[in-house]
Amino acid sequence: MMMSDIAKDRAARSWKKRGSVSSLSSHEFQRREIHGRTKDSVSTVSYMDEPSQRDDVSRLTVQMENTYQLGPPKHFPVVTVNHILKDVLTNYLQEEEYEPELCRQMTKTIAEVIKAQVKDLVIPRYKLIVIVHIGQLNSQSILIGSRCLWDPKSDTFSSYVFRNSSLFALADVYAVYLE
Repeated sequence: MMMSDIAKDRAARSWKKRGSVSSLSSHEFQRREIHGRTKDSVSTVSYMDEPSQRDDVSRLTVQMENTYQLGPPKHFPVVTVNHILKDVLTNYLQEEEYEPELCRQMTKTIAEVIKAQVKDLVIPRYKLIVIVHIGQLNSQSILIGSRCLWDPKSDTFSSYVFRNSSLFALADVYAVYLE
């Protein structure tokens, strides 16, 4: 007798004692009698419900309690992020010449690398915004401005400017605390 048959028999006995309705077809019941064993046990299903999409969503939703934490437990490490900006910009742009198409791709790549390295610092509850500008260094001047509504007690930024013989790069990381 297989293990699943033993489990079925035990379950069937307990349901028979309770008076549940049989779910076995007559063909399955006759097959058991043909093999030389007559069993009083019958497999039953007392209730079966099809799961709905709403049930799946309600199981996945986790209610978190409010922490009532109004400020960060530790402040954003500006000096560490400055070192990250300096290392990434230097490594990626030290030997590069200004080419518009290459620089467009490099801004995206550098921004993603910076964001990944700053996220590796695991600073809780800070939203990070990384902006990288790369331009040609050709005796011109440029002014770059940014605006943000923030709390000066908890929100901060880090910035680094890189120059080589043919291009300049400005990388900014804004850290905005989420209450």
